[in-house]
Amino acid sequence: MDEGRAAEYLMHFGLSRQEALIYEQLLICGKQTGYEIAKDTGISRSNAYTSLAALVEKGAAYLVEESAKKYVPVCPEEFCGNRIRRMQEEQRWLAVNLRRRPEEEAGYITVEGEENIRDKVCNLLDRAEERVYLSCSASCLQELKSSLTDVAARGKKLVLITDQDFRMEGALIYVTDAKGSQIGLITDSRYALSGEFGPGSMNTCLYSGQKNFVKLFKTALANEIELIKIRKGEPHHE
Repeated sequence: MDEGRAAEYLMHFGLSRQEALIYEQLLICGKQTGYEIAKDTGISRSNAYTSLAALVEKGAAYLVEESAKKYVPVCPEEFCGNRIRRMQEEQRWLAVNLRRRPEEEAGYITVEGEENIRDKVCNLLDRAEERVYLSCSASCLQELKSSLTDVAARGKKLVLITDQDFRMEGALIYVTDAKGSQIGLITDSRYALSGEFGPGSMNTCLYSGQKNFVKLFKTALANEIELIKIRKGEPHHE
């Protein structure tokens, strides 16, 4: 098991790093006392008992009353599933009750960081109601394949411009020159995102729902598609 990655992912579910390490220890060894946990992990007894109490409170472990208090782990599927379910309920409440301005008024937004850009792209794809135009490398398409497959499965128009042969049922695909880390996305002719995304890149994109920005970028993608058709000798629009 990749312990570093496991701890990082468990922290996403509300555990501290120390709690994550103790939770992993419980999964490996099963029912243990606080003393045994402290001895096996090298964590002080006071810190071990504090973390174990937190694990019980957060739903990651149960306390078993025997001759000595012992702790047993809740399986990851149940623990993570419970956290996800509660967060989904809270998400629905917040979506209804938090006031916000219309997104179009937000202007031009800079999205930085590989993970933040990926999240923004996936959210745009998930919310697409009619059509999606995406221009990026084949490796980027592969990374976004799950969300793109869902777009196609929902019967939305899906046009992909990429730099290698790529197969996806329900998508219209154009192959052109190397894309590198460049990415461009338009959904429903309402929202556009453009910039760099992927390992080794600046991972900075500009996102907006402003009509002029969307129209300008839409024209650029349309021209790119027409150029690809010309190179391949396909019929194109004047």
